[in-house]
Amino acid sequence: MFRYRLLHRLLGAAAMAMLAMGAARPAVAQDNWPDRPIRLIIPFAAGGISDSIARLAAEWLGRQLGQPVVADNRPGGNGIIGLEAVGRSAPDGYTLLAASASNFVVLPLMQRISLDPARDFTPVSITATNPLVLVVAPELGARNLTEFRDIVGLKPGALNYASGGAGGLSHLGMSYLLHVLGLKMEHVPYRSGPLAVQDLLGKRVPAYLGNYVDIAGLLDNEGLRVISVTAPERLGNLPDVPTVAEQGYPGFELGTWNGLAAPAALPEPIRDRLARAMAAACQDQEFRAAILRLGAEPACSTPAAMTDSIARMTPVMRQAIELSGTRVE
Repeated sequence: MFRYRLLHRLLGAAAMAMLAMGAARPAVAQDNWPDRPIRLIIPFAAGGISDSIARLAAEWLGRQLGQPVVADNRPGGNGIIGLEAVGRSAPDGYTLLAASASNFVVLPLMQRISLDPARDFTPVSITATNPLVLVVAPELGARNLTEFRDIVGLKPGALNYASGGAGGLSHLGMSYLLHVLGLKMEHVPYRSGPLAVQDLLGKRVPAYLGNYVDIAGLLDNEGLRVISVTAPERLGNLPDVPTVAEQGYPGFELGTWNGLAAPAALPEPIRDRLARAMAAACQDQEFRAAILRLGAEPACSTPAAMTDSIARMTPVMRQAIELSGTRVE
């Protein structure tokens, strides 16, 4: 009996020691993080604005953390392939996601997916925001949002607007804006924002709501007129264009963003170190200038601000999808 009790105590002590060692390992790993390259999975094809913002963040983080941050494009499935690759990875800080409002907010509302962004990921930071701009052809005669409302309101459903594709943010955003303004227009979808802008230039459609990057460089020479932006504040690239909120609709905010996320249960010390590194990016003039050249606005938010943005944007986009009549799969 004595031997049994002694053996039992020894085994219990050994088990406790092993548990203590196991508990200590994550702390040690966190203290040494990162000690090898980090992979940033980008759920978009190379070359677009989301890819460019992600690569700027990867380069910056690599310099700040002392380890390479390798950009890895995983397009496909409306972003699902990239999300799954990160969501099912170990939460050790070595696999990050180039997150966006399109894959964290719009995608789960548009189709059923196995991952829940709120449950399966850790928000880290919004790198940049990309508000929408309302652009009109001069022939419409609207110089501001009030004139746009008055002109379109005289012909309910008779005027068209272009979008970069049915179910995209351009379409959803305009559906929501028209609802707020109390207007009706016919939707003309295009395969992309630039194609929609071509027909705006060709005077085949009078209005378009889309990314600033789609019309950058065309304003001075082509005569397009930006009459409002959907951000809460004026854009650095368009300081003279008032927001929707400024023009009589307080609290109006609509747009998209790009940022960083990690698998759920990422240790807070690693999350916070990543967030601090990104916060420093927006203090760097070269980084800010690079973001502005892409037509976006530098943000470099905290994890809490990213979480809050997701929560605020979700009901707006749910309503926008319903208003647009877009089919949810």
